[in-house]
Amino acid sequence: MRNGLVLFTSDRGITPAALAKAGEERGFDTIYVPEHTHIPVKRTAAHPGTGDETLPDDRYLRTLDPWISLATAAAVTTRIRLSTAVALPVESDPITLAKQVATLDHLSGGRVTLGAGFGWNTDELEDHGVPPGRRRTVLREYVQAMRALWTEEEASYDGEFVSFGPSWAYPKPVQAHVPLIIGAGGGPQTFRWIAAHADGWMTTPTQRDVLANIEALKKAWAEAGRDGQPDIRVLIAFKPDPADLAAWAEAGCTELIWGVPDRSEAEVLASLDRMAARLGLPA
Repeated sequence: MRNGLVLFTSDRGITPAALAKAGEERGFDTIYVPEHTHIPVKRTAAHPGTGDETLPDDRYLRTLDPWISLATAAAVTTRIRLSTAVALPVESDPITLAKQVATLDHLSGGRVTLGAGFGWNTDELEDHGVPPGRRRTVLREYVQAMRALWTEEEASYDGEFVSFGPSWAYPKPVQAHVPLIIGAGGGPQTFRWIAAHADGWMTTPTQRDVLANIEALKKAWAEAGRDGQPDIRVLIAFKPDPADLAAWAEAGCTELIWGVPDRSEAEVLASLDRMAARLGLPA
């Protein structure tokens, strides 16, 4: 299994560029950053972790822009992959977002993975004009429209939420296919969506029954007639024992994602050294 690092970015502590450089030097495979454009003060949406409108901490208010963050990381690295955990594509204009992702993939030499969510904070989505009950449909159209812009010489799209006539859009991504990994709670609806439109699944911090959900996703994948196996990435939200890691690997997990705090660079680098040694990563 690969090993990734997720930094809940904020305007304090280690920068994404410093973490990416240090992670690459220590043998980590991917850096992930999150996205929240803003957090409405008055909300009805319940946070998945707290169960009500309260937030676990103030980092949600302070997240950096993910694409600028990953661009700074790309500039100081050559190998480590650049991903989001998770981005909220429906909060951006899809034509503009397609350009940003393609540009980052072009400049980084083909290292981008789009980790996307449906959006638990429905109040945040509504400020962007996204009907909460239609957010999966909106994301589907955004993904289809962006893929058209990434792959077609003259791209067009005609949907309910996205529509544009024949257009030129360059650069194209270096990758023939930009991977799309959905970070969302496991369940039949999510797994059907992934099997139909995405390349894999990323677990959430509240996910506990990982093995059963991996099997459910693989079943949905097969029922959708997809070739191969889904890309499965486990966000480490509790201390796994070696038996957990072995079982996840046997079930087809492709990457483990280890959390990094938004603390000082010195503190984070010391923590990375210990983590790399524990995982036996080659520098």
